[in-house]
Amino acid sequence: MGIRRQLCFLASLVLAIHAAPTLKPVDDYNIAKEYLMSFYNLVYKPPDSTARQPDPLPDTLKEMQKFFRLKVTGKLDKKTLEVMKKPRCGVPDVAAYSTFGGKPKWQKNKLTYRIVNYTPDMSNAEVDKSIKKALQVWAKVTPLRFTRINNGTADIMISFATRDHGDAQPFDGPQGTLAHAFAPSPSPGIGGDAHFDDDELFTLGSSKGPVLFLVAAHEFGHSLGLSHSDVRGALMFPTYSFTDPDRFSLSSDDIKRIQSIYENRDNPFRPCFLPISCSPKLNVSLFRFFWRRSPSRSAAQLLIKSFWPNAPDNIDAAYEDPVQDKLFLFKGKQVWAFNDKNLEPGYPKPLSSFGLPASVTKVDAAVHNKNSGKTLLFFDIYYYSYDEREKKMDKGNPKRLENGFPGLTGEVTAAHMSNNNIYLFSGANLFEFSSSNRNLLRLLKSDHFLPC
Repeated sequence: MGIRRQLCFLASLVLAIHAAPTLKPVDDYNIAKEYLMSFYNLVYKPPDSTARQPDPLPDTLKEMQKFFRLKVTGKLDKKTLEVMKKPRCGVPDVAAYSTFGGKPKWQKNKLTYRIVNYTPDMSNAEVDKSIKKALQVWAKVTPLRFTRINNGTADIMISFATRDHGDAQPFDGPQGTLAHAFAPSPSPGIGGDAHFDDDELFTLGSSKGPVLFLVAAHEFGHSLGLSHSDVRGALMFPTYSFTDPDRFSLSSDDIKRIQSIYENRDNPFRPCFLPISCSPKLNVSLFRFFWRRSPSRSAAQLLIKSFWPNAPDNIDAAYEDPVQDKLFLFKGKQVWAFNDKNLEPGYPKPLSSFGLPASVTKVDAAVHNKNSGKTLLFFDIYYYSYDEREKKMDKGNPKRLENGFPGLTGEVTAAHMSNNNIYLFSGANLFEFSSSNRNLLRLLKSDHFLPC
C-alpha cells in the first residue's frame, strides 16, 4: 500500500466488524464504562476528590439501550450486560464519523475491485467465490456494477493482514477484529478498501469460524457508504452471526438503506409474482416461483420457498404493501403475511380476514396501488377493492372487470404495478392501465417484463 493511500485514511470513515474489547476480569460497572467509552462517546474523567461530579454513565447507558431496543432504564441490568458482552462491531453506534460531511457514496456506478492477497484458510477459488458473491449482494439491489482487476489500484482493494498493517487500525489477533472497511472517499486513497484479519479462521460456510462471504458482505456495505443498522437480523447490524450462505437473503432494512444512497427511479427489486413463462401458454407450476429483475432488466426465476420457507408449496396470487412492509401470499381459502422473510403471528388466516365472502374460494391475482392505498383482489370475472388504511372493503364490491377496466377481456391471471401503471395478465396478453383513471394505455405480450 503506497504512502499516499496510507495518509488518506483520515478522509475516510473506518468501519469494522469487531468483537467486544478484550477486558480484564473487572466488575460490571467497569465493563459498562469501557463499552460506552468505546462505542457511545462516553466522556469519563477520573473522580475529583475536591468536587462531587454526577455519574455520566446512566444517561449514556440509556442511549445504548435505545439503540439495541432494550428497556430504557439507565440501569445496568442483566440483558444490557449480555448485549455488551456479545461480539460486535468496533465502530461506535452513534455520531457522525465522516470527515468530509454528508452521506459518503460513490459518484459512479461502475466500480472495480482487486483481491491483493489470499488467506491460507481457504483455497483461492473459494475466496474469489466468496468475494464475488458478497459484492453481488449489493449489486442485485442497486445500479452498482463490480468488475475485478488483477493489477493496479482498484476502487475497492481487498487484502488479508495481521496486527499492524499500515492503516492506523491494527488488528488484534484471534477472536477480536474480523475485518474493517473504509467508506467511499471523494479523493483517491484508502476509501472503499476492505481488510480482513488473517489471524481469524475464515470459512466457506461453516459455523466453526466466521464465514468470509457474510463478513465481506457486511464490510462491502460499509465500502459503499452504509453505517450500522439497529434492526436485529439486518446484515448491517453491529454483531456478526452465522447464517447458512445458501439461505442468505438481504433484509428489507438493508435494501431500503442502500437504495436511499443509490436510488433507482423505479425499484425493480421487489418480487414480481407472475405465473407466466416465455411460452405463450401459462404454466401453473410457475406459481412456485417469482421473478426478480435487475436494473439491466435481466431476470431470474427463483423458488418462493427459498426466500420464504414458511410459504405454501405453491400460490395463487401475491402482492406487497410497502407501507406495512408486508408481503401477502394467497393459496386457496387462506392468506399468508410475511415481514421480510418472517411469517407474521396469527397467519395463515382465512380470506374472510380481508372481508371476502364465502363464495370467493381463491384469489386469482392481486395488486397493491401505492398511490391510492387500495389493494385489488381478482376472482373470476370480478374484482374487490380493499382499503389497506381502513382495513376494510370499499363499498360497492364486487365489481365486474369490464366495468372497472374497460377493454379487458377474460379472467385476470396475474397483476403487477410498475411506473405508476397497473398491468393485468389475461391469457397471452398483458393490459397496461393507468393507475389513476383506469384508462387502457397499451396491449402488450405477456412476456413484456421477462428477458425472452
